Amino acid sequence: MLAAQVSDPSPDLAACYRSVREQTERLCRPLAIDDYQVQSVPEVSPPKWHLAHVTWFFETFLLKPYLPGYRPLDARYEQLFNSYYNGVGPQLARAERHVLSRPTVEEVYRYRAHVDHHMQKLLDTASGRREAAERIELGLHHEQQHQELLLMDIKRNFFANPLYPAYHDQPREHGRQREPLRWLERAGGVGAIGYEGESFAFDNEKPRHRVFLEDYQIASRPVTNAEYVEFIEAAGYDEPALWLSDGWTVIKERRWRAPLYWVRIDERWHEMTLHGMHPLVPEAPVCHVSWYEADAYARWRDARLPTEAEWETAAARNAVAGNFSDSGCYQPQPTQAGSAWFGDVWQWTGSPYTPYPGYRALPGALGEYNGKFMANQYVLRGGSCATPRDHVRLTYRNFFYPHDRWAYAGIRLARDA
Repeated sequence: MLAAQVSDPSPDLAACYRSVREQTERLCRPLAIDDYQVQSVPEVSPPKWHLAHVTWFFETFLLKPYLPGYRPLDARYEQLFNSYYNGVGPQLARAERHVLSRPTVEEVYRYRAHVDHHMQKLLDTASGRREAAERIELGLHHEQQHQELLLMDIKRNFFANPLYPAYHDQPREHGRQREPLRWLERAGGVGAIGYEGESFAFDNEKPRHRVFLEDYQIASRPVTNAEYVEFIEAAGYDEPALWLSDGWTVIKERRWRAPLYWVRIDERWHEMTLHGMHPLVPEAPVCHVSWYEADAYARWRDARLPTEAEWETAAARNAVAGNFSDSGCYQPQPTQAGSAWFGDVWQWTGSPYTPYPGYRALPGALGEYNGKFMANQYVLRGGSCATPRDHVRLTYRNFFYPHDRWAYAGIRLARDA
């Protein structure tokens, strides 16, 4: 539904608005009131902050410029819930979001209701305003990004709790079959990647442009937990020849010996999930690895990570289908035949996050959404079990720093032909 054209804020867009906003609150229903405030590490945010920030986005970029006479519920929220938009004004430091015991959770939900009420007025009266409609759709995709961040951050917060609490009941699992890894041959030559069309896409997915590829091979599915255990048991974390210098420094300083959320209990590997701590599923895709770990694993397998051009070119033959957050599982599942390209885990690529040739950021403060982060990060592709299905496209470019591990990130291998 979100991919519909938005030349007018049609009833479909209004329905999308209600659906996305309701889904965010639905994701928070399993939380106890105490859970809303927790920020276990600086890179995550308290669930309460997410609820307020996505609301701030609509207030800041839509209600204030487009709804005459709009009055904020509390003018102080402009600073409290601004994430990184310097063009809007100052922000509370990210690492200090846990200090916001006030406004209370109840007051944050009141803030959401206030903004939703006025957004309905805007949706009712903004007919023909293409720019407003496009901003609304951007705001909805922004909120969907934070829906995934909510699940990521809740999982990280619960892992910091020695009780390893469960966010929800046991997930509905797919069949535990292990698809044999096959190397798919892909011919090189001149091709094109990037978004081209009339539906929604972020500015960093554009413009479509030519690329040249050498012949290459790419794995038919992501790396599994069992395959990554082999790397651990082969002392992969102790072999400096496998690691880039920065990666070696990180794993030694942080004492990494396995992916995030893996714990040895009674001589068996267990994994923290959103339904608590459970034995590792060998056939499932390995998840919560950093780019450094993905790169080292690939080198150990005499392979490499695919470039994003290789990944997009190979994945273009497949429908965008897989295990997304819509399943309610929120956990990577063993690969099913033909469903290994999208969902389950974001897949690290070997490509740094940089602008495409001809890239143009959005005007004004919204230009800070993507463009200013195009340094020192790597691209991931394909979506995950925490990503809404209608938020993902073939051309979607996610990005994280190479040391980040709390995203639902996994590994797909490639190699030269």
